[in-house]
Amino acid sequence: MIAFGPVPSRRLGRSLGVNNIPDKVCSFACVYCQIGKTLRMELERRPFYEPELIFQEVKEKVEEALARNERIDYITFVPDGEPTLDINLGREVELLKTFGIPLAILTNSSLIWREDVREDLLKFDFVSLKVDAVSEPLWRRINRPHKSLSLEKILESMLEFRKDFRGKVVTETMLVDEIDYGDEFEKIAEFLKELKPDKAYIAIPTRPPAEPWVKPAKEEVIHRAYQIFSEILGEERVEYLIGYEGNAFAFTGNVEEDLLSITAVHPMREEAVREFLEKANADWSVVEKLLKEGTLIELEYNGRKFYMRKLKSRE
Repeated sequence: MIAFGPVPSRRLGRSLGVNNIPDKVCSFACVYCQIGKTLRMELERRPFYEPELIFQEVKEKVEEALARNERIDYITFVPDGEPTLDINLGREVELLKTFGIPLAILTNSSLIWREDVREDLLKFDFVSLKVDAVSEPLWRRINRPHKSLSLEKILESMLEFRKDFRGKVVTETMLVDEIDYGDEFEKIAEFLKELKPDKAYIAIPTRPPAEPWVKPAKEEVIHRAYQIFSEILGEERVEYLIGYEGNAFAFTGNVEEDLLSITAVHPMREEAVREFLEKANADWSVVEKLLKEGTLIELEYNGRKFYMRKLKSRE
């Protein structure tokens, strides 16, 4: 299936997916990949599907959605492999632009050092870049890249791309358990400060990973990454992407649901929670109930208390 959706996406609203790479051709073999093991490790760009076929499939989905009065916020390249391996990517983007719907792509950034790849990416409205590590050993352990790739070259090229790109850039940093991150969060945040993404997402694997030992990082680790990123990048630019597609910050009037939906995106300081409860005409017993049920957890950082939604994946 080349076109699918539209599906709800926290980053992209209602997103119509484009699967332009067959299962699973990639330049990485990430330990946490939810598609499974990389079957063909490739670095050379080549054709996979006819651009006209992709256009036709997307056209059908767009027409179906419009007939049902369904909104499409983005057409998103989110395939079963690395989308920039597709040599026809630029041509596909030109065809899909005719729908007048913004175009997004989720890439592992591995081929961004190629000028032709950067040129193709410049045609998008929204680009998500993977930054799981900026230190070579950790990068090799988590992303297991094609042996001829250079992390230094990739990071430099990301910065170069950012200078020319006029659209929205977000980054995604996937955190897994059993990894000693040491001072990596500071290093990643310093790199991101230079890259200036519109949002830096901190993510965890939410579906079964390629390697059975992989588990999502513990809440304490995610929280530490969040606090370090926030200190260096500013809190408004950092968000969790931890598997809740609920509409964060949409006040439904259900205090518990609203509190859980916000803390799935951002940890909340104790004083912010108290303020929120006051606005909702509720008291601290709501928090005590959620803590007791185990849906909310209390964490500490620099002597302050924070509240975060408990990860389903760690139950």
